[in-house]
Amino acid sequence: MTQAVETLRWLGARLELIDQRALPQRIAYVSCDSAAAVAAAIRDMVVRGAPAIGCAAAYGIALEAARPATDPQGALEAAFAALAASRPTAVNLFWALDRMRHAFAAVRGRPAAEIAARLAAEATAIEREDLEVNRAIGRHGAALVPDGARILTHCNAGALATAGHGTALGVVRSARDQGKRVSVIATETRPYLQGARLTAWEMVQEAIPVTLVVDSMAGHLMQRGAVDLVVVGADRVAGNGDVANKIGTYALAVLAARHRIPFYVAAPLSTVDLAVPDGAAIPIEERGAAEVTGFRGERWAADGVAVLNPAFDVTPAELVTALVTERGVVAPVTREGVRLAAG
Repeated sequence: MTQAVETLRWLGARLELIDQRALPQRIAYVSCDSAAAVAAAIRDMVVRGAPAIGCAAAYGIALEAARPATDPQGALEAAFAALAASRPTAVNLFWALDRMRHAFAAVRGRPAAEIAARLAAEATAIEREDLEVNRAIGRHGAALVPDGARILTHCNAGALATAGHGTALGVVRSARDQGKRVSVIATETRPYLQGARLTAWEMVQEAIPVTLVVDSMAGHLMQRGAVDLVVVGADRVAGNGDVANKIGTYALAVLAARHRIPFYVAAPLSTVDLAVPDGAAIPIEERGAAEVTGFRGERWAADGVAVLNPAFDVTPAELVTALVTERGVVAPVTREGVRLAAG
């Protein structure tokens, strides 16, 4: 089906990003003309979702290469540093920057126009490949989805979080495209409401039945037999298969295990970080208190209250029924299985 969402628009002299802070009330795009602007968009959640962050960062480097500079080498090094510092948990960011570094190394010392063209081509390739990867993930994941499945998902791992199609929601889209009757249960995903604002919006756009629930309702629904499987995305998968994803994912995995419901993680192999031995070594981003004490300028918490706001938690591999990648399904999720898939 034709995709209803354009997360990124590469226009050569600038990168346009759909402003995910404005959805679903309005569709607006933020225009970036430098690596610094892209880094700010990543940090401020204009663009979010591990694969989309990687694509945006790659284009940030391409933008910087095309800008006039008295010290082009220094400007690019500063661009790499600024983008790497924008968010710490999603490994796709660093994977994409590594690819851009390799591309830059291949043309280092050549005319500026040639360097800019090479980096723009690499960024475009990263975006194009991500879309292809997501469609492959969708195909593999759809085989795990029975007809009539009620699929619970957390946060947003859809087209908005990727170059297109999505990872967890890509599984839903692919199952639907195969003719299966599927419906989605979307947790609102506190505190930033990616499920309520983004996942629900994507599903409504494509006429896929979706029901929005508060995060704390998941156990109740599972207890009543209203959930057939859980599918989520990932921001980083450790070498042993532990998964970092949006805060609240671990609780869903525990609940799914208690109720013997399959818990699937759909993620590209670029999300696997073999250099990190297990989940305890994954850096967890701590975000600002304002995301918890209120929303869009309205405060509902008492002044002076202490706040914890880790953006992610870690789900142990033993709670993951299968890891769905572009190369196939890893089950059970073990260190050896992850290594073979990523190799």
